Amino acid sequence: MNMIPTEEFVENVTYDELTIGRSARMLRTLTVGDIQAFAAVSGDTNPSHMDPEYASDGLFQGVVAHGMWGGTLISALLGTQFPGAGTVYQDQVLHFVKPVRVGDTISVTVTVTRKDDANKVVEMDCQLVNQKGERVLHGTARVLAPTKKVRLPKTSGPKIQLFDPEARFKDLLAMGKDLEAVRCAVVHPCDIGSLSGAMDSARYGLIIPVLIGPEVRIRHLAEEGGIDLTGVEIISVSHSHAAAEMAAEMAAKGEVEVIMKGSLHTDELIHEVLKRPTLRTGRRMSHVFRFDIPLYSKPLLITDAALNIHPTLQEKVDIIQNAIDFARIMGVDQPKVAILSAVETVNPSIPSTLDAAALCKMADRGQITGGILDGPLAFDNAISAEAAEIKHINSPVAGHADIMAVPDLESGNMLAKQLEYLAGASGSGLVLGARIPIALTSRADGPTNRVASALLALLAAHNARRTHARKNWNNKA
Repeated sequence: MNMIPTEEFVENVTYDELTIGRSARMLRTLTVGDIQAFAAVSGDTNPSHMDPEYASDGLFQGVVAHGMWGGTLISALLGTQFPGAGTVYQDQVLHFVKPVRVGDTISVTVTVTRKDDANKVVEMDCQLVNQKGERVLHGTARVLAPTKKVRLPKTSGPKIQLFDPEARFKDLLAMGKDLEAVRCAVVHPCDIGSLSGAMDSARYGLIIPVLIGPEVRIRHLAEEGGIDLTGVEIISVSHSHAAAEMAAEMAAKGEVEVIMKGSLHTDELIHEVLKRPTLRTGRRMSHVFRFDIPLYSKPLLITDAALNIHPTLQEKVDIIQNAIDFARIMGVDQPKVAILSAVETVNPSIPSTLDAAALCKMADRGQITGGILDGPLAFDNAISAEAAEIKHINSPVAGHADIMAVPDLESGNMLAKQLEYLAGASGSGLVLGARIPIALTSRADGPTNRVASALLALLAAHNARRTHARKNWNNKA
């Protein structure tokens, strides 16, 4: 006989059932997530609650909960248990005695102290005590108690997915904290976004900007946007094509280590880079997006969603190798590469599945190195271990991908934009495969995205320095 689970119910306590001295109790342990969720809902981002470094020098010598977090525990007990459904708050007095720290277990007790039969109003004594027996908060609540008995199925509260883009951004910036700024050609920064992005990157110590474009227009934009250009080098050229040409020439001569795209078309800039043999490496140039995604446990690289429209198999080899090499620069020792298609089985009618199978075999033969490849994989089983398990996919990559290699630019571009606009991902991007990295920003990018792209370029540029130094040393040896 199969037992059907019994649905769990909750009942309120009516005014007539409440007696002087009757009480109710609940326990709650404070987590970092509680503090972050309260800050997100309330908008109270006081650094005493959010910034451990700042809080360590404060009154409480560390991060503490918002005072009103304790007040919400009283509200939860009154509204869900005692008296429960139908309770209406009329008044609450709170006295804050001690701070509540992460890991503290709080016992919340409310006790009936007075009843007003005429108005069905109940006064409650409220006490919050920590695991040491110390009172941290106390006060008095006055509520309009329910008069009608209610028994309802127990409902779960909505889940809050915590994602702190600012914290992720700080973690990313920390990767470049010991690296000196690199000289960067900023190509045609002739809108507020690209100009402010370049100067923000300079302010963070990532680049030494060389602004290339119509000087009068650049200075007008700076004045309009309140952007300080004091001491910044400006090379005045008449139009975007001339700016791209100048930047590529400076890169070819070693006068800059990074190029940053401004308000010009991508192909206009890339064309000038490709014209110069000294900037070529023999490998296909490709673009990689880096995303911090709220529902994914680690940064995710997507390639190529910006340069190569319909890459051939051999071009995909270069695209994947570029991404693997960059993931290693970012600290991933052996990146896991999911080669995406619409399905996870090889199907001759879907060319991308054949490419995926070939790429995996090429990796087995050492034609792609430094990473672990698997494919074809559909998006769900590439990103979700649970989806992979349901489909009986045994793979070291499925559910744990560091890199997603897309079949073509269309699918990659749509995926990247969906992650940003529907999943709340924070993105940045870089062109790889040339002698110097190219920070390829979009007109829709915000300031943080542009600075993040500059940070990626900084890391790639310093890696290029180290590689060049090793080659020189080996040649001398």
